[in-house]
Amino acid sequence: MDASQYKDYILTLLFVKYVTDKFKGVKYADITVPEGGSFDDLVALKGNKNIGEEMDKVIAKLAEAGENNLRGVIDNAHFNDEAKLGSGKEMVDKLTGLIAIFQRDEFNFKKNKASGDDILGDAYEYLMRHFATESGKSKGQFYTPGEVSRIMAKVIGIDKATDPSMTVYDPACGSGSLLIRAADEAPCEISIYGQEKDNSTAGLARMNLVLHNKGAGVIVGNKSTLSAPQYKDENNPELLKTFNYIVVNPPFSDKSWMDGITIPDSYGRYSEAVLGVPPEKNGDYAWLLHVLKSLKSTGKAAIILPHGVLFRGNAEADIRKKIIDRGYIKGIIGLPANLFYGTGIPACIL
Repeated sequence: MDASQYKDYILTLLFVKYVTDKFKGVKYADITVPEGGSFDDLVALKGNKNIGEEMDKVIAKLAEAGENNLRGVIDNAHFNDEAKLGSGKEMVDKLTGLIAIFQRDEFNFKKNKASGDDILGDAYEYLMRHFATESGKSKGQFYTPGEVSRIMAKVIGIDKATDPSMTVYDPACGSGSLLIRAADEAPCEISIYGQEKDNSTAGLARMNLVLHNKGAGVIVGNKSTLSAPQYKDENNPELLKTFNYIVVNPPFSDKSWMDGITIPDSYGRYSEAVLGVPPEKNGDYAWLLHVLKSLKSTGKAAIILPHGVLFRGNAEADIRKKIIDRGYIKGIIGLPANLFYGTGIPACIL
């Protein structure tokens, strides 16, 4: 199967194994691991002629147990899919072997005493690094390297967020690792919000938040942030919700960013009368303008964009001049071309 589908199966099993090792039999745990809904129940299915169907049932029990609220999050990969996994003995052997891999001692998370685990994020990064070329898709937009995430969290000053009512937002949150690392810099628990167009990747972000004791964070999937932003002002749905902190690594130079958008747009992001309208075939400034419109007046944001935003002309030059004249940009950090998976161009943090 395609590597972008392969990751869904691997990460689902990794999640089930992790929460089983960490939380099975633990009272008041972050995740309820029910009878019939643990990795141990998957192990019991090895060699079963109906293994695919029964695996889906075990995972569904875990998704629905207690207050887990993991429906549509951990049950997106279907283990009874003959088109992907073969039929009859082929499926039985394949899934039996896959379960056996996660039984290996290296995957015993009961022994894992590390704090701040990013198990899913690390696994996702590994898969994208090794399989991005196989899948034929750019994955830099879905995963931000840990070093860059930590820099972004520090430059926005989120370590000074002492009020639990403060918020952090990522409008293209991918696997959630950037949001998690930003929130980890805050000295108190702050509210987390994210939106991700790819539904399976949004599910991964929800799993990642759960594993980091941030299950209260809100991730919205299956909608484009630019054409259908899901966070609106509570008192006026014609305005965007604003946040104290924003971190984002959006898709580079999106050529279809205007799909579904009327200019000037209804939220006041793209208008010649305000900061301008980005070129139709390049969405880099569309993301930057969305970020500016989503910030509180005292808010701070860090956004990763290709370095072309610093020198390209025409409409982008006009927007850039207005943004700089109004003092929105406080600094620029250059990033080397080989830092992201699936792209070979230099980038920057504004």
